Amino acid sequence: MDQAMIEASAIVDPGAILGAGTRVWHFAHVCGGARIGAGCSLGQNVFIGNDVRIGDRCKIQNNVSVYDAVTIEDEVFCGPSMVFTNVWNPRAAIVRKDAYRPTLVRRGASIGANATIVCGVTIGRYAFIAAGAVVTRDVPDFALMAGVPARQSGWIGRHGERLALPRGADGDATCPHTGERYQVRGGVCRLLDTPL
Repeated sequence: MDQAMIEASAIVDPGAILGAGTRVWHFAHVCGGARIGAGCSLGQNVFIGNDVRIGDRCKIQNNVSVYDAVTIEDEVFCGPSMVFTNVWNPRAAIVRKDAYRPTLVRRGASIGANATIVCGVTIGRYAFIAAGAVVTRDVPDFALMAGVPARQSGWIGRHGERLALPRGADGDATCPHTGERYQVRGGVCRLLDTPL
């Protein structure tokens, strides 16, 4: 089993758990309570808080801070300089560590560069958050989100390509790259061929 690779300038506090094959790059800091799965990449200047769980095969790109109360499932992509928050109404003079709102990023989701995820939301499986978007509410599985605040602009498959599915109506589509079949019923998109 491969060991984790930690670049010399990175800081991994005692107690942190890094899965096999995980790479921690220049100037990153992983706090002692963090739990990070196997095969992950933590880019330059990444910060991982104590109360953070990250699944397997995730890519956390440069300049991303994953603060306490954030859980990231397997195969999630966090683009450069995207932002997580953990307090809804921060004030410098008021300590609100007991008011952290948990954020969950489900398996396979992608968050674009410079996007902001306001605390307390769940981002669904394989959802895609466009660069610069500001997510203020829960995101459905396979949803394509863009804008400030982020609004759904369509559906996206596991391969990362937009699906020919209607927004706001039922429909069926096949991914042209994988042949996987998707179905939308009542505002819920699901993959028909493979269980999640």
